[in-house]
Amino acid sequence: MSRSIGIFDSGVGGLSILKSLARKAVNENYIYLADNKNCPYGNKSEIEISKLSIKNCEKLIKLNCKMIIVACNTATTNSINILRKQFDVPIIGIEPGIKPAINYTKTKNIGVLATNKTLSSKLFNENLLTNNMNKINVHEQIGHDLVELIENGIENEEKLNEYINKYLKNMIENKIDCLVLGCTHYNFIENNIKHILGPNIKIIDTVSPVVNHVINKLSELNIQNTSRKFGSTIIYYNGNKPNKKYLNTNYKIIFDDF
Repeated sequence: MSRSIGIFDSGVGGLSILKSLARKAVNENYIYLADNKNCPYGNKSEIEISKLSIKNCEKLIKLNCKMIIVACNTATTNSINILRKQFDVPIIGIEPGIKPAINYTKTKNIGVLATNKTLSSKLFNENLLTNNMNKINVHEQIGHDLVELIENGIENEEKLNEYINKYLKNMIENKIDCLVLGCTHYNFIENNIKHILGPNIKIIDTVSPVVNHVINKLSELNIQNTSRKFGSTIIYYNGNKPNKKYLNTNYKIIFDDF
């Protein structure tokens, strides 16, 4: 099936998912929506986030996508149930890796760096309850201004590291041994975070499980692209053009005020 896999995020964050997926499923076609004019989603209300997510899904369905990946933790935790009820195509969400963190931790202290709306969402808190968190200490931190810095191409590395140091300080003092990155944007600053955490604190991989789930779902539903040719990738954006730092040279970039 040559129809595209649709992916959306509030900006460039979901490109980290796209790039990883495209390396594994090279023959698939991809359409990515960068909703830059509404970035970030993390400071918006649940109703606003749901409306934006519905709008993005409608656009991807008009573009004939066979599957939609909500490549945004905030959009997933605030709207995924609504999207699945409203649309017939398979919809894959991105959620913080709480369960892998529980399985990994020895100190019983887990860190979660995410947006305000992810941490306060009903789905995120249900996830904590479902995974029996009463024996685990979860140290949550909002990554204020990190999304904006990343969207701008990290022009000020010193400022970025200053923010990361500030946000991780209490977690490190509380002896976390793993950190969950609860925003796809943060994948682009993973090396900066690793440098500050040091070698003894593990960053939980939240990208690979999603990519593997997508590939398994394509097979399960028998909707893989069986072509032996390399697939194409089209990036649609509104607002400001995505920073070229995050774009591959083979992407087709199109402005569309969706």
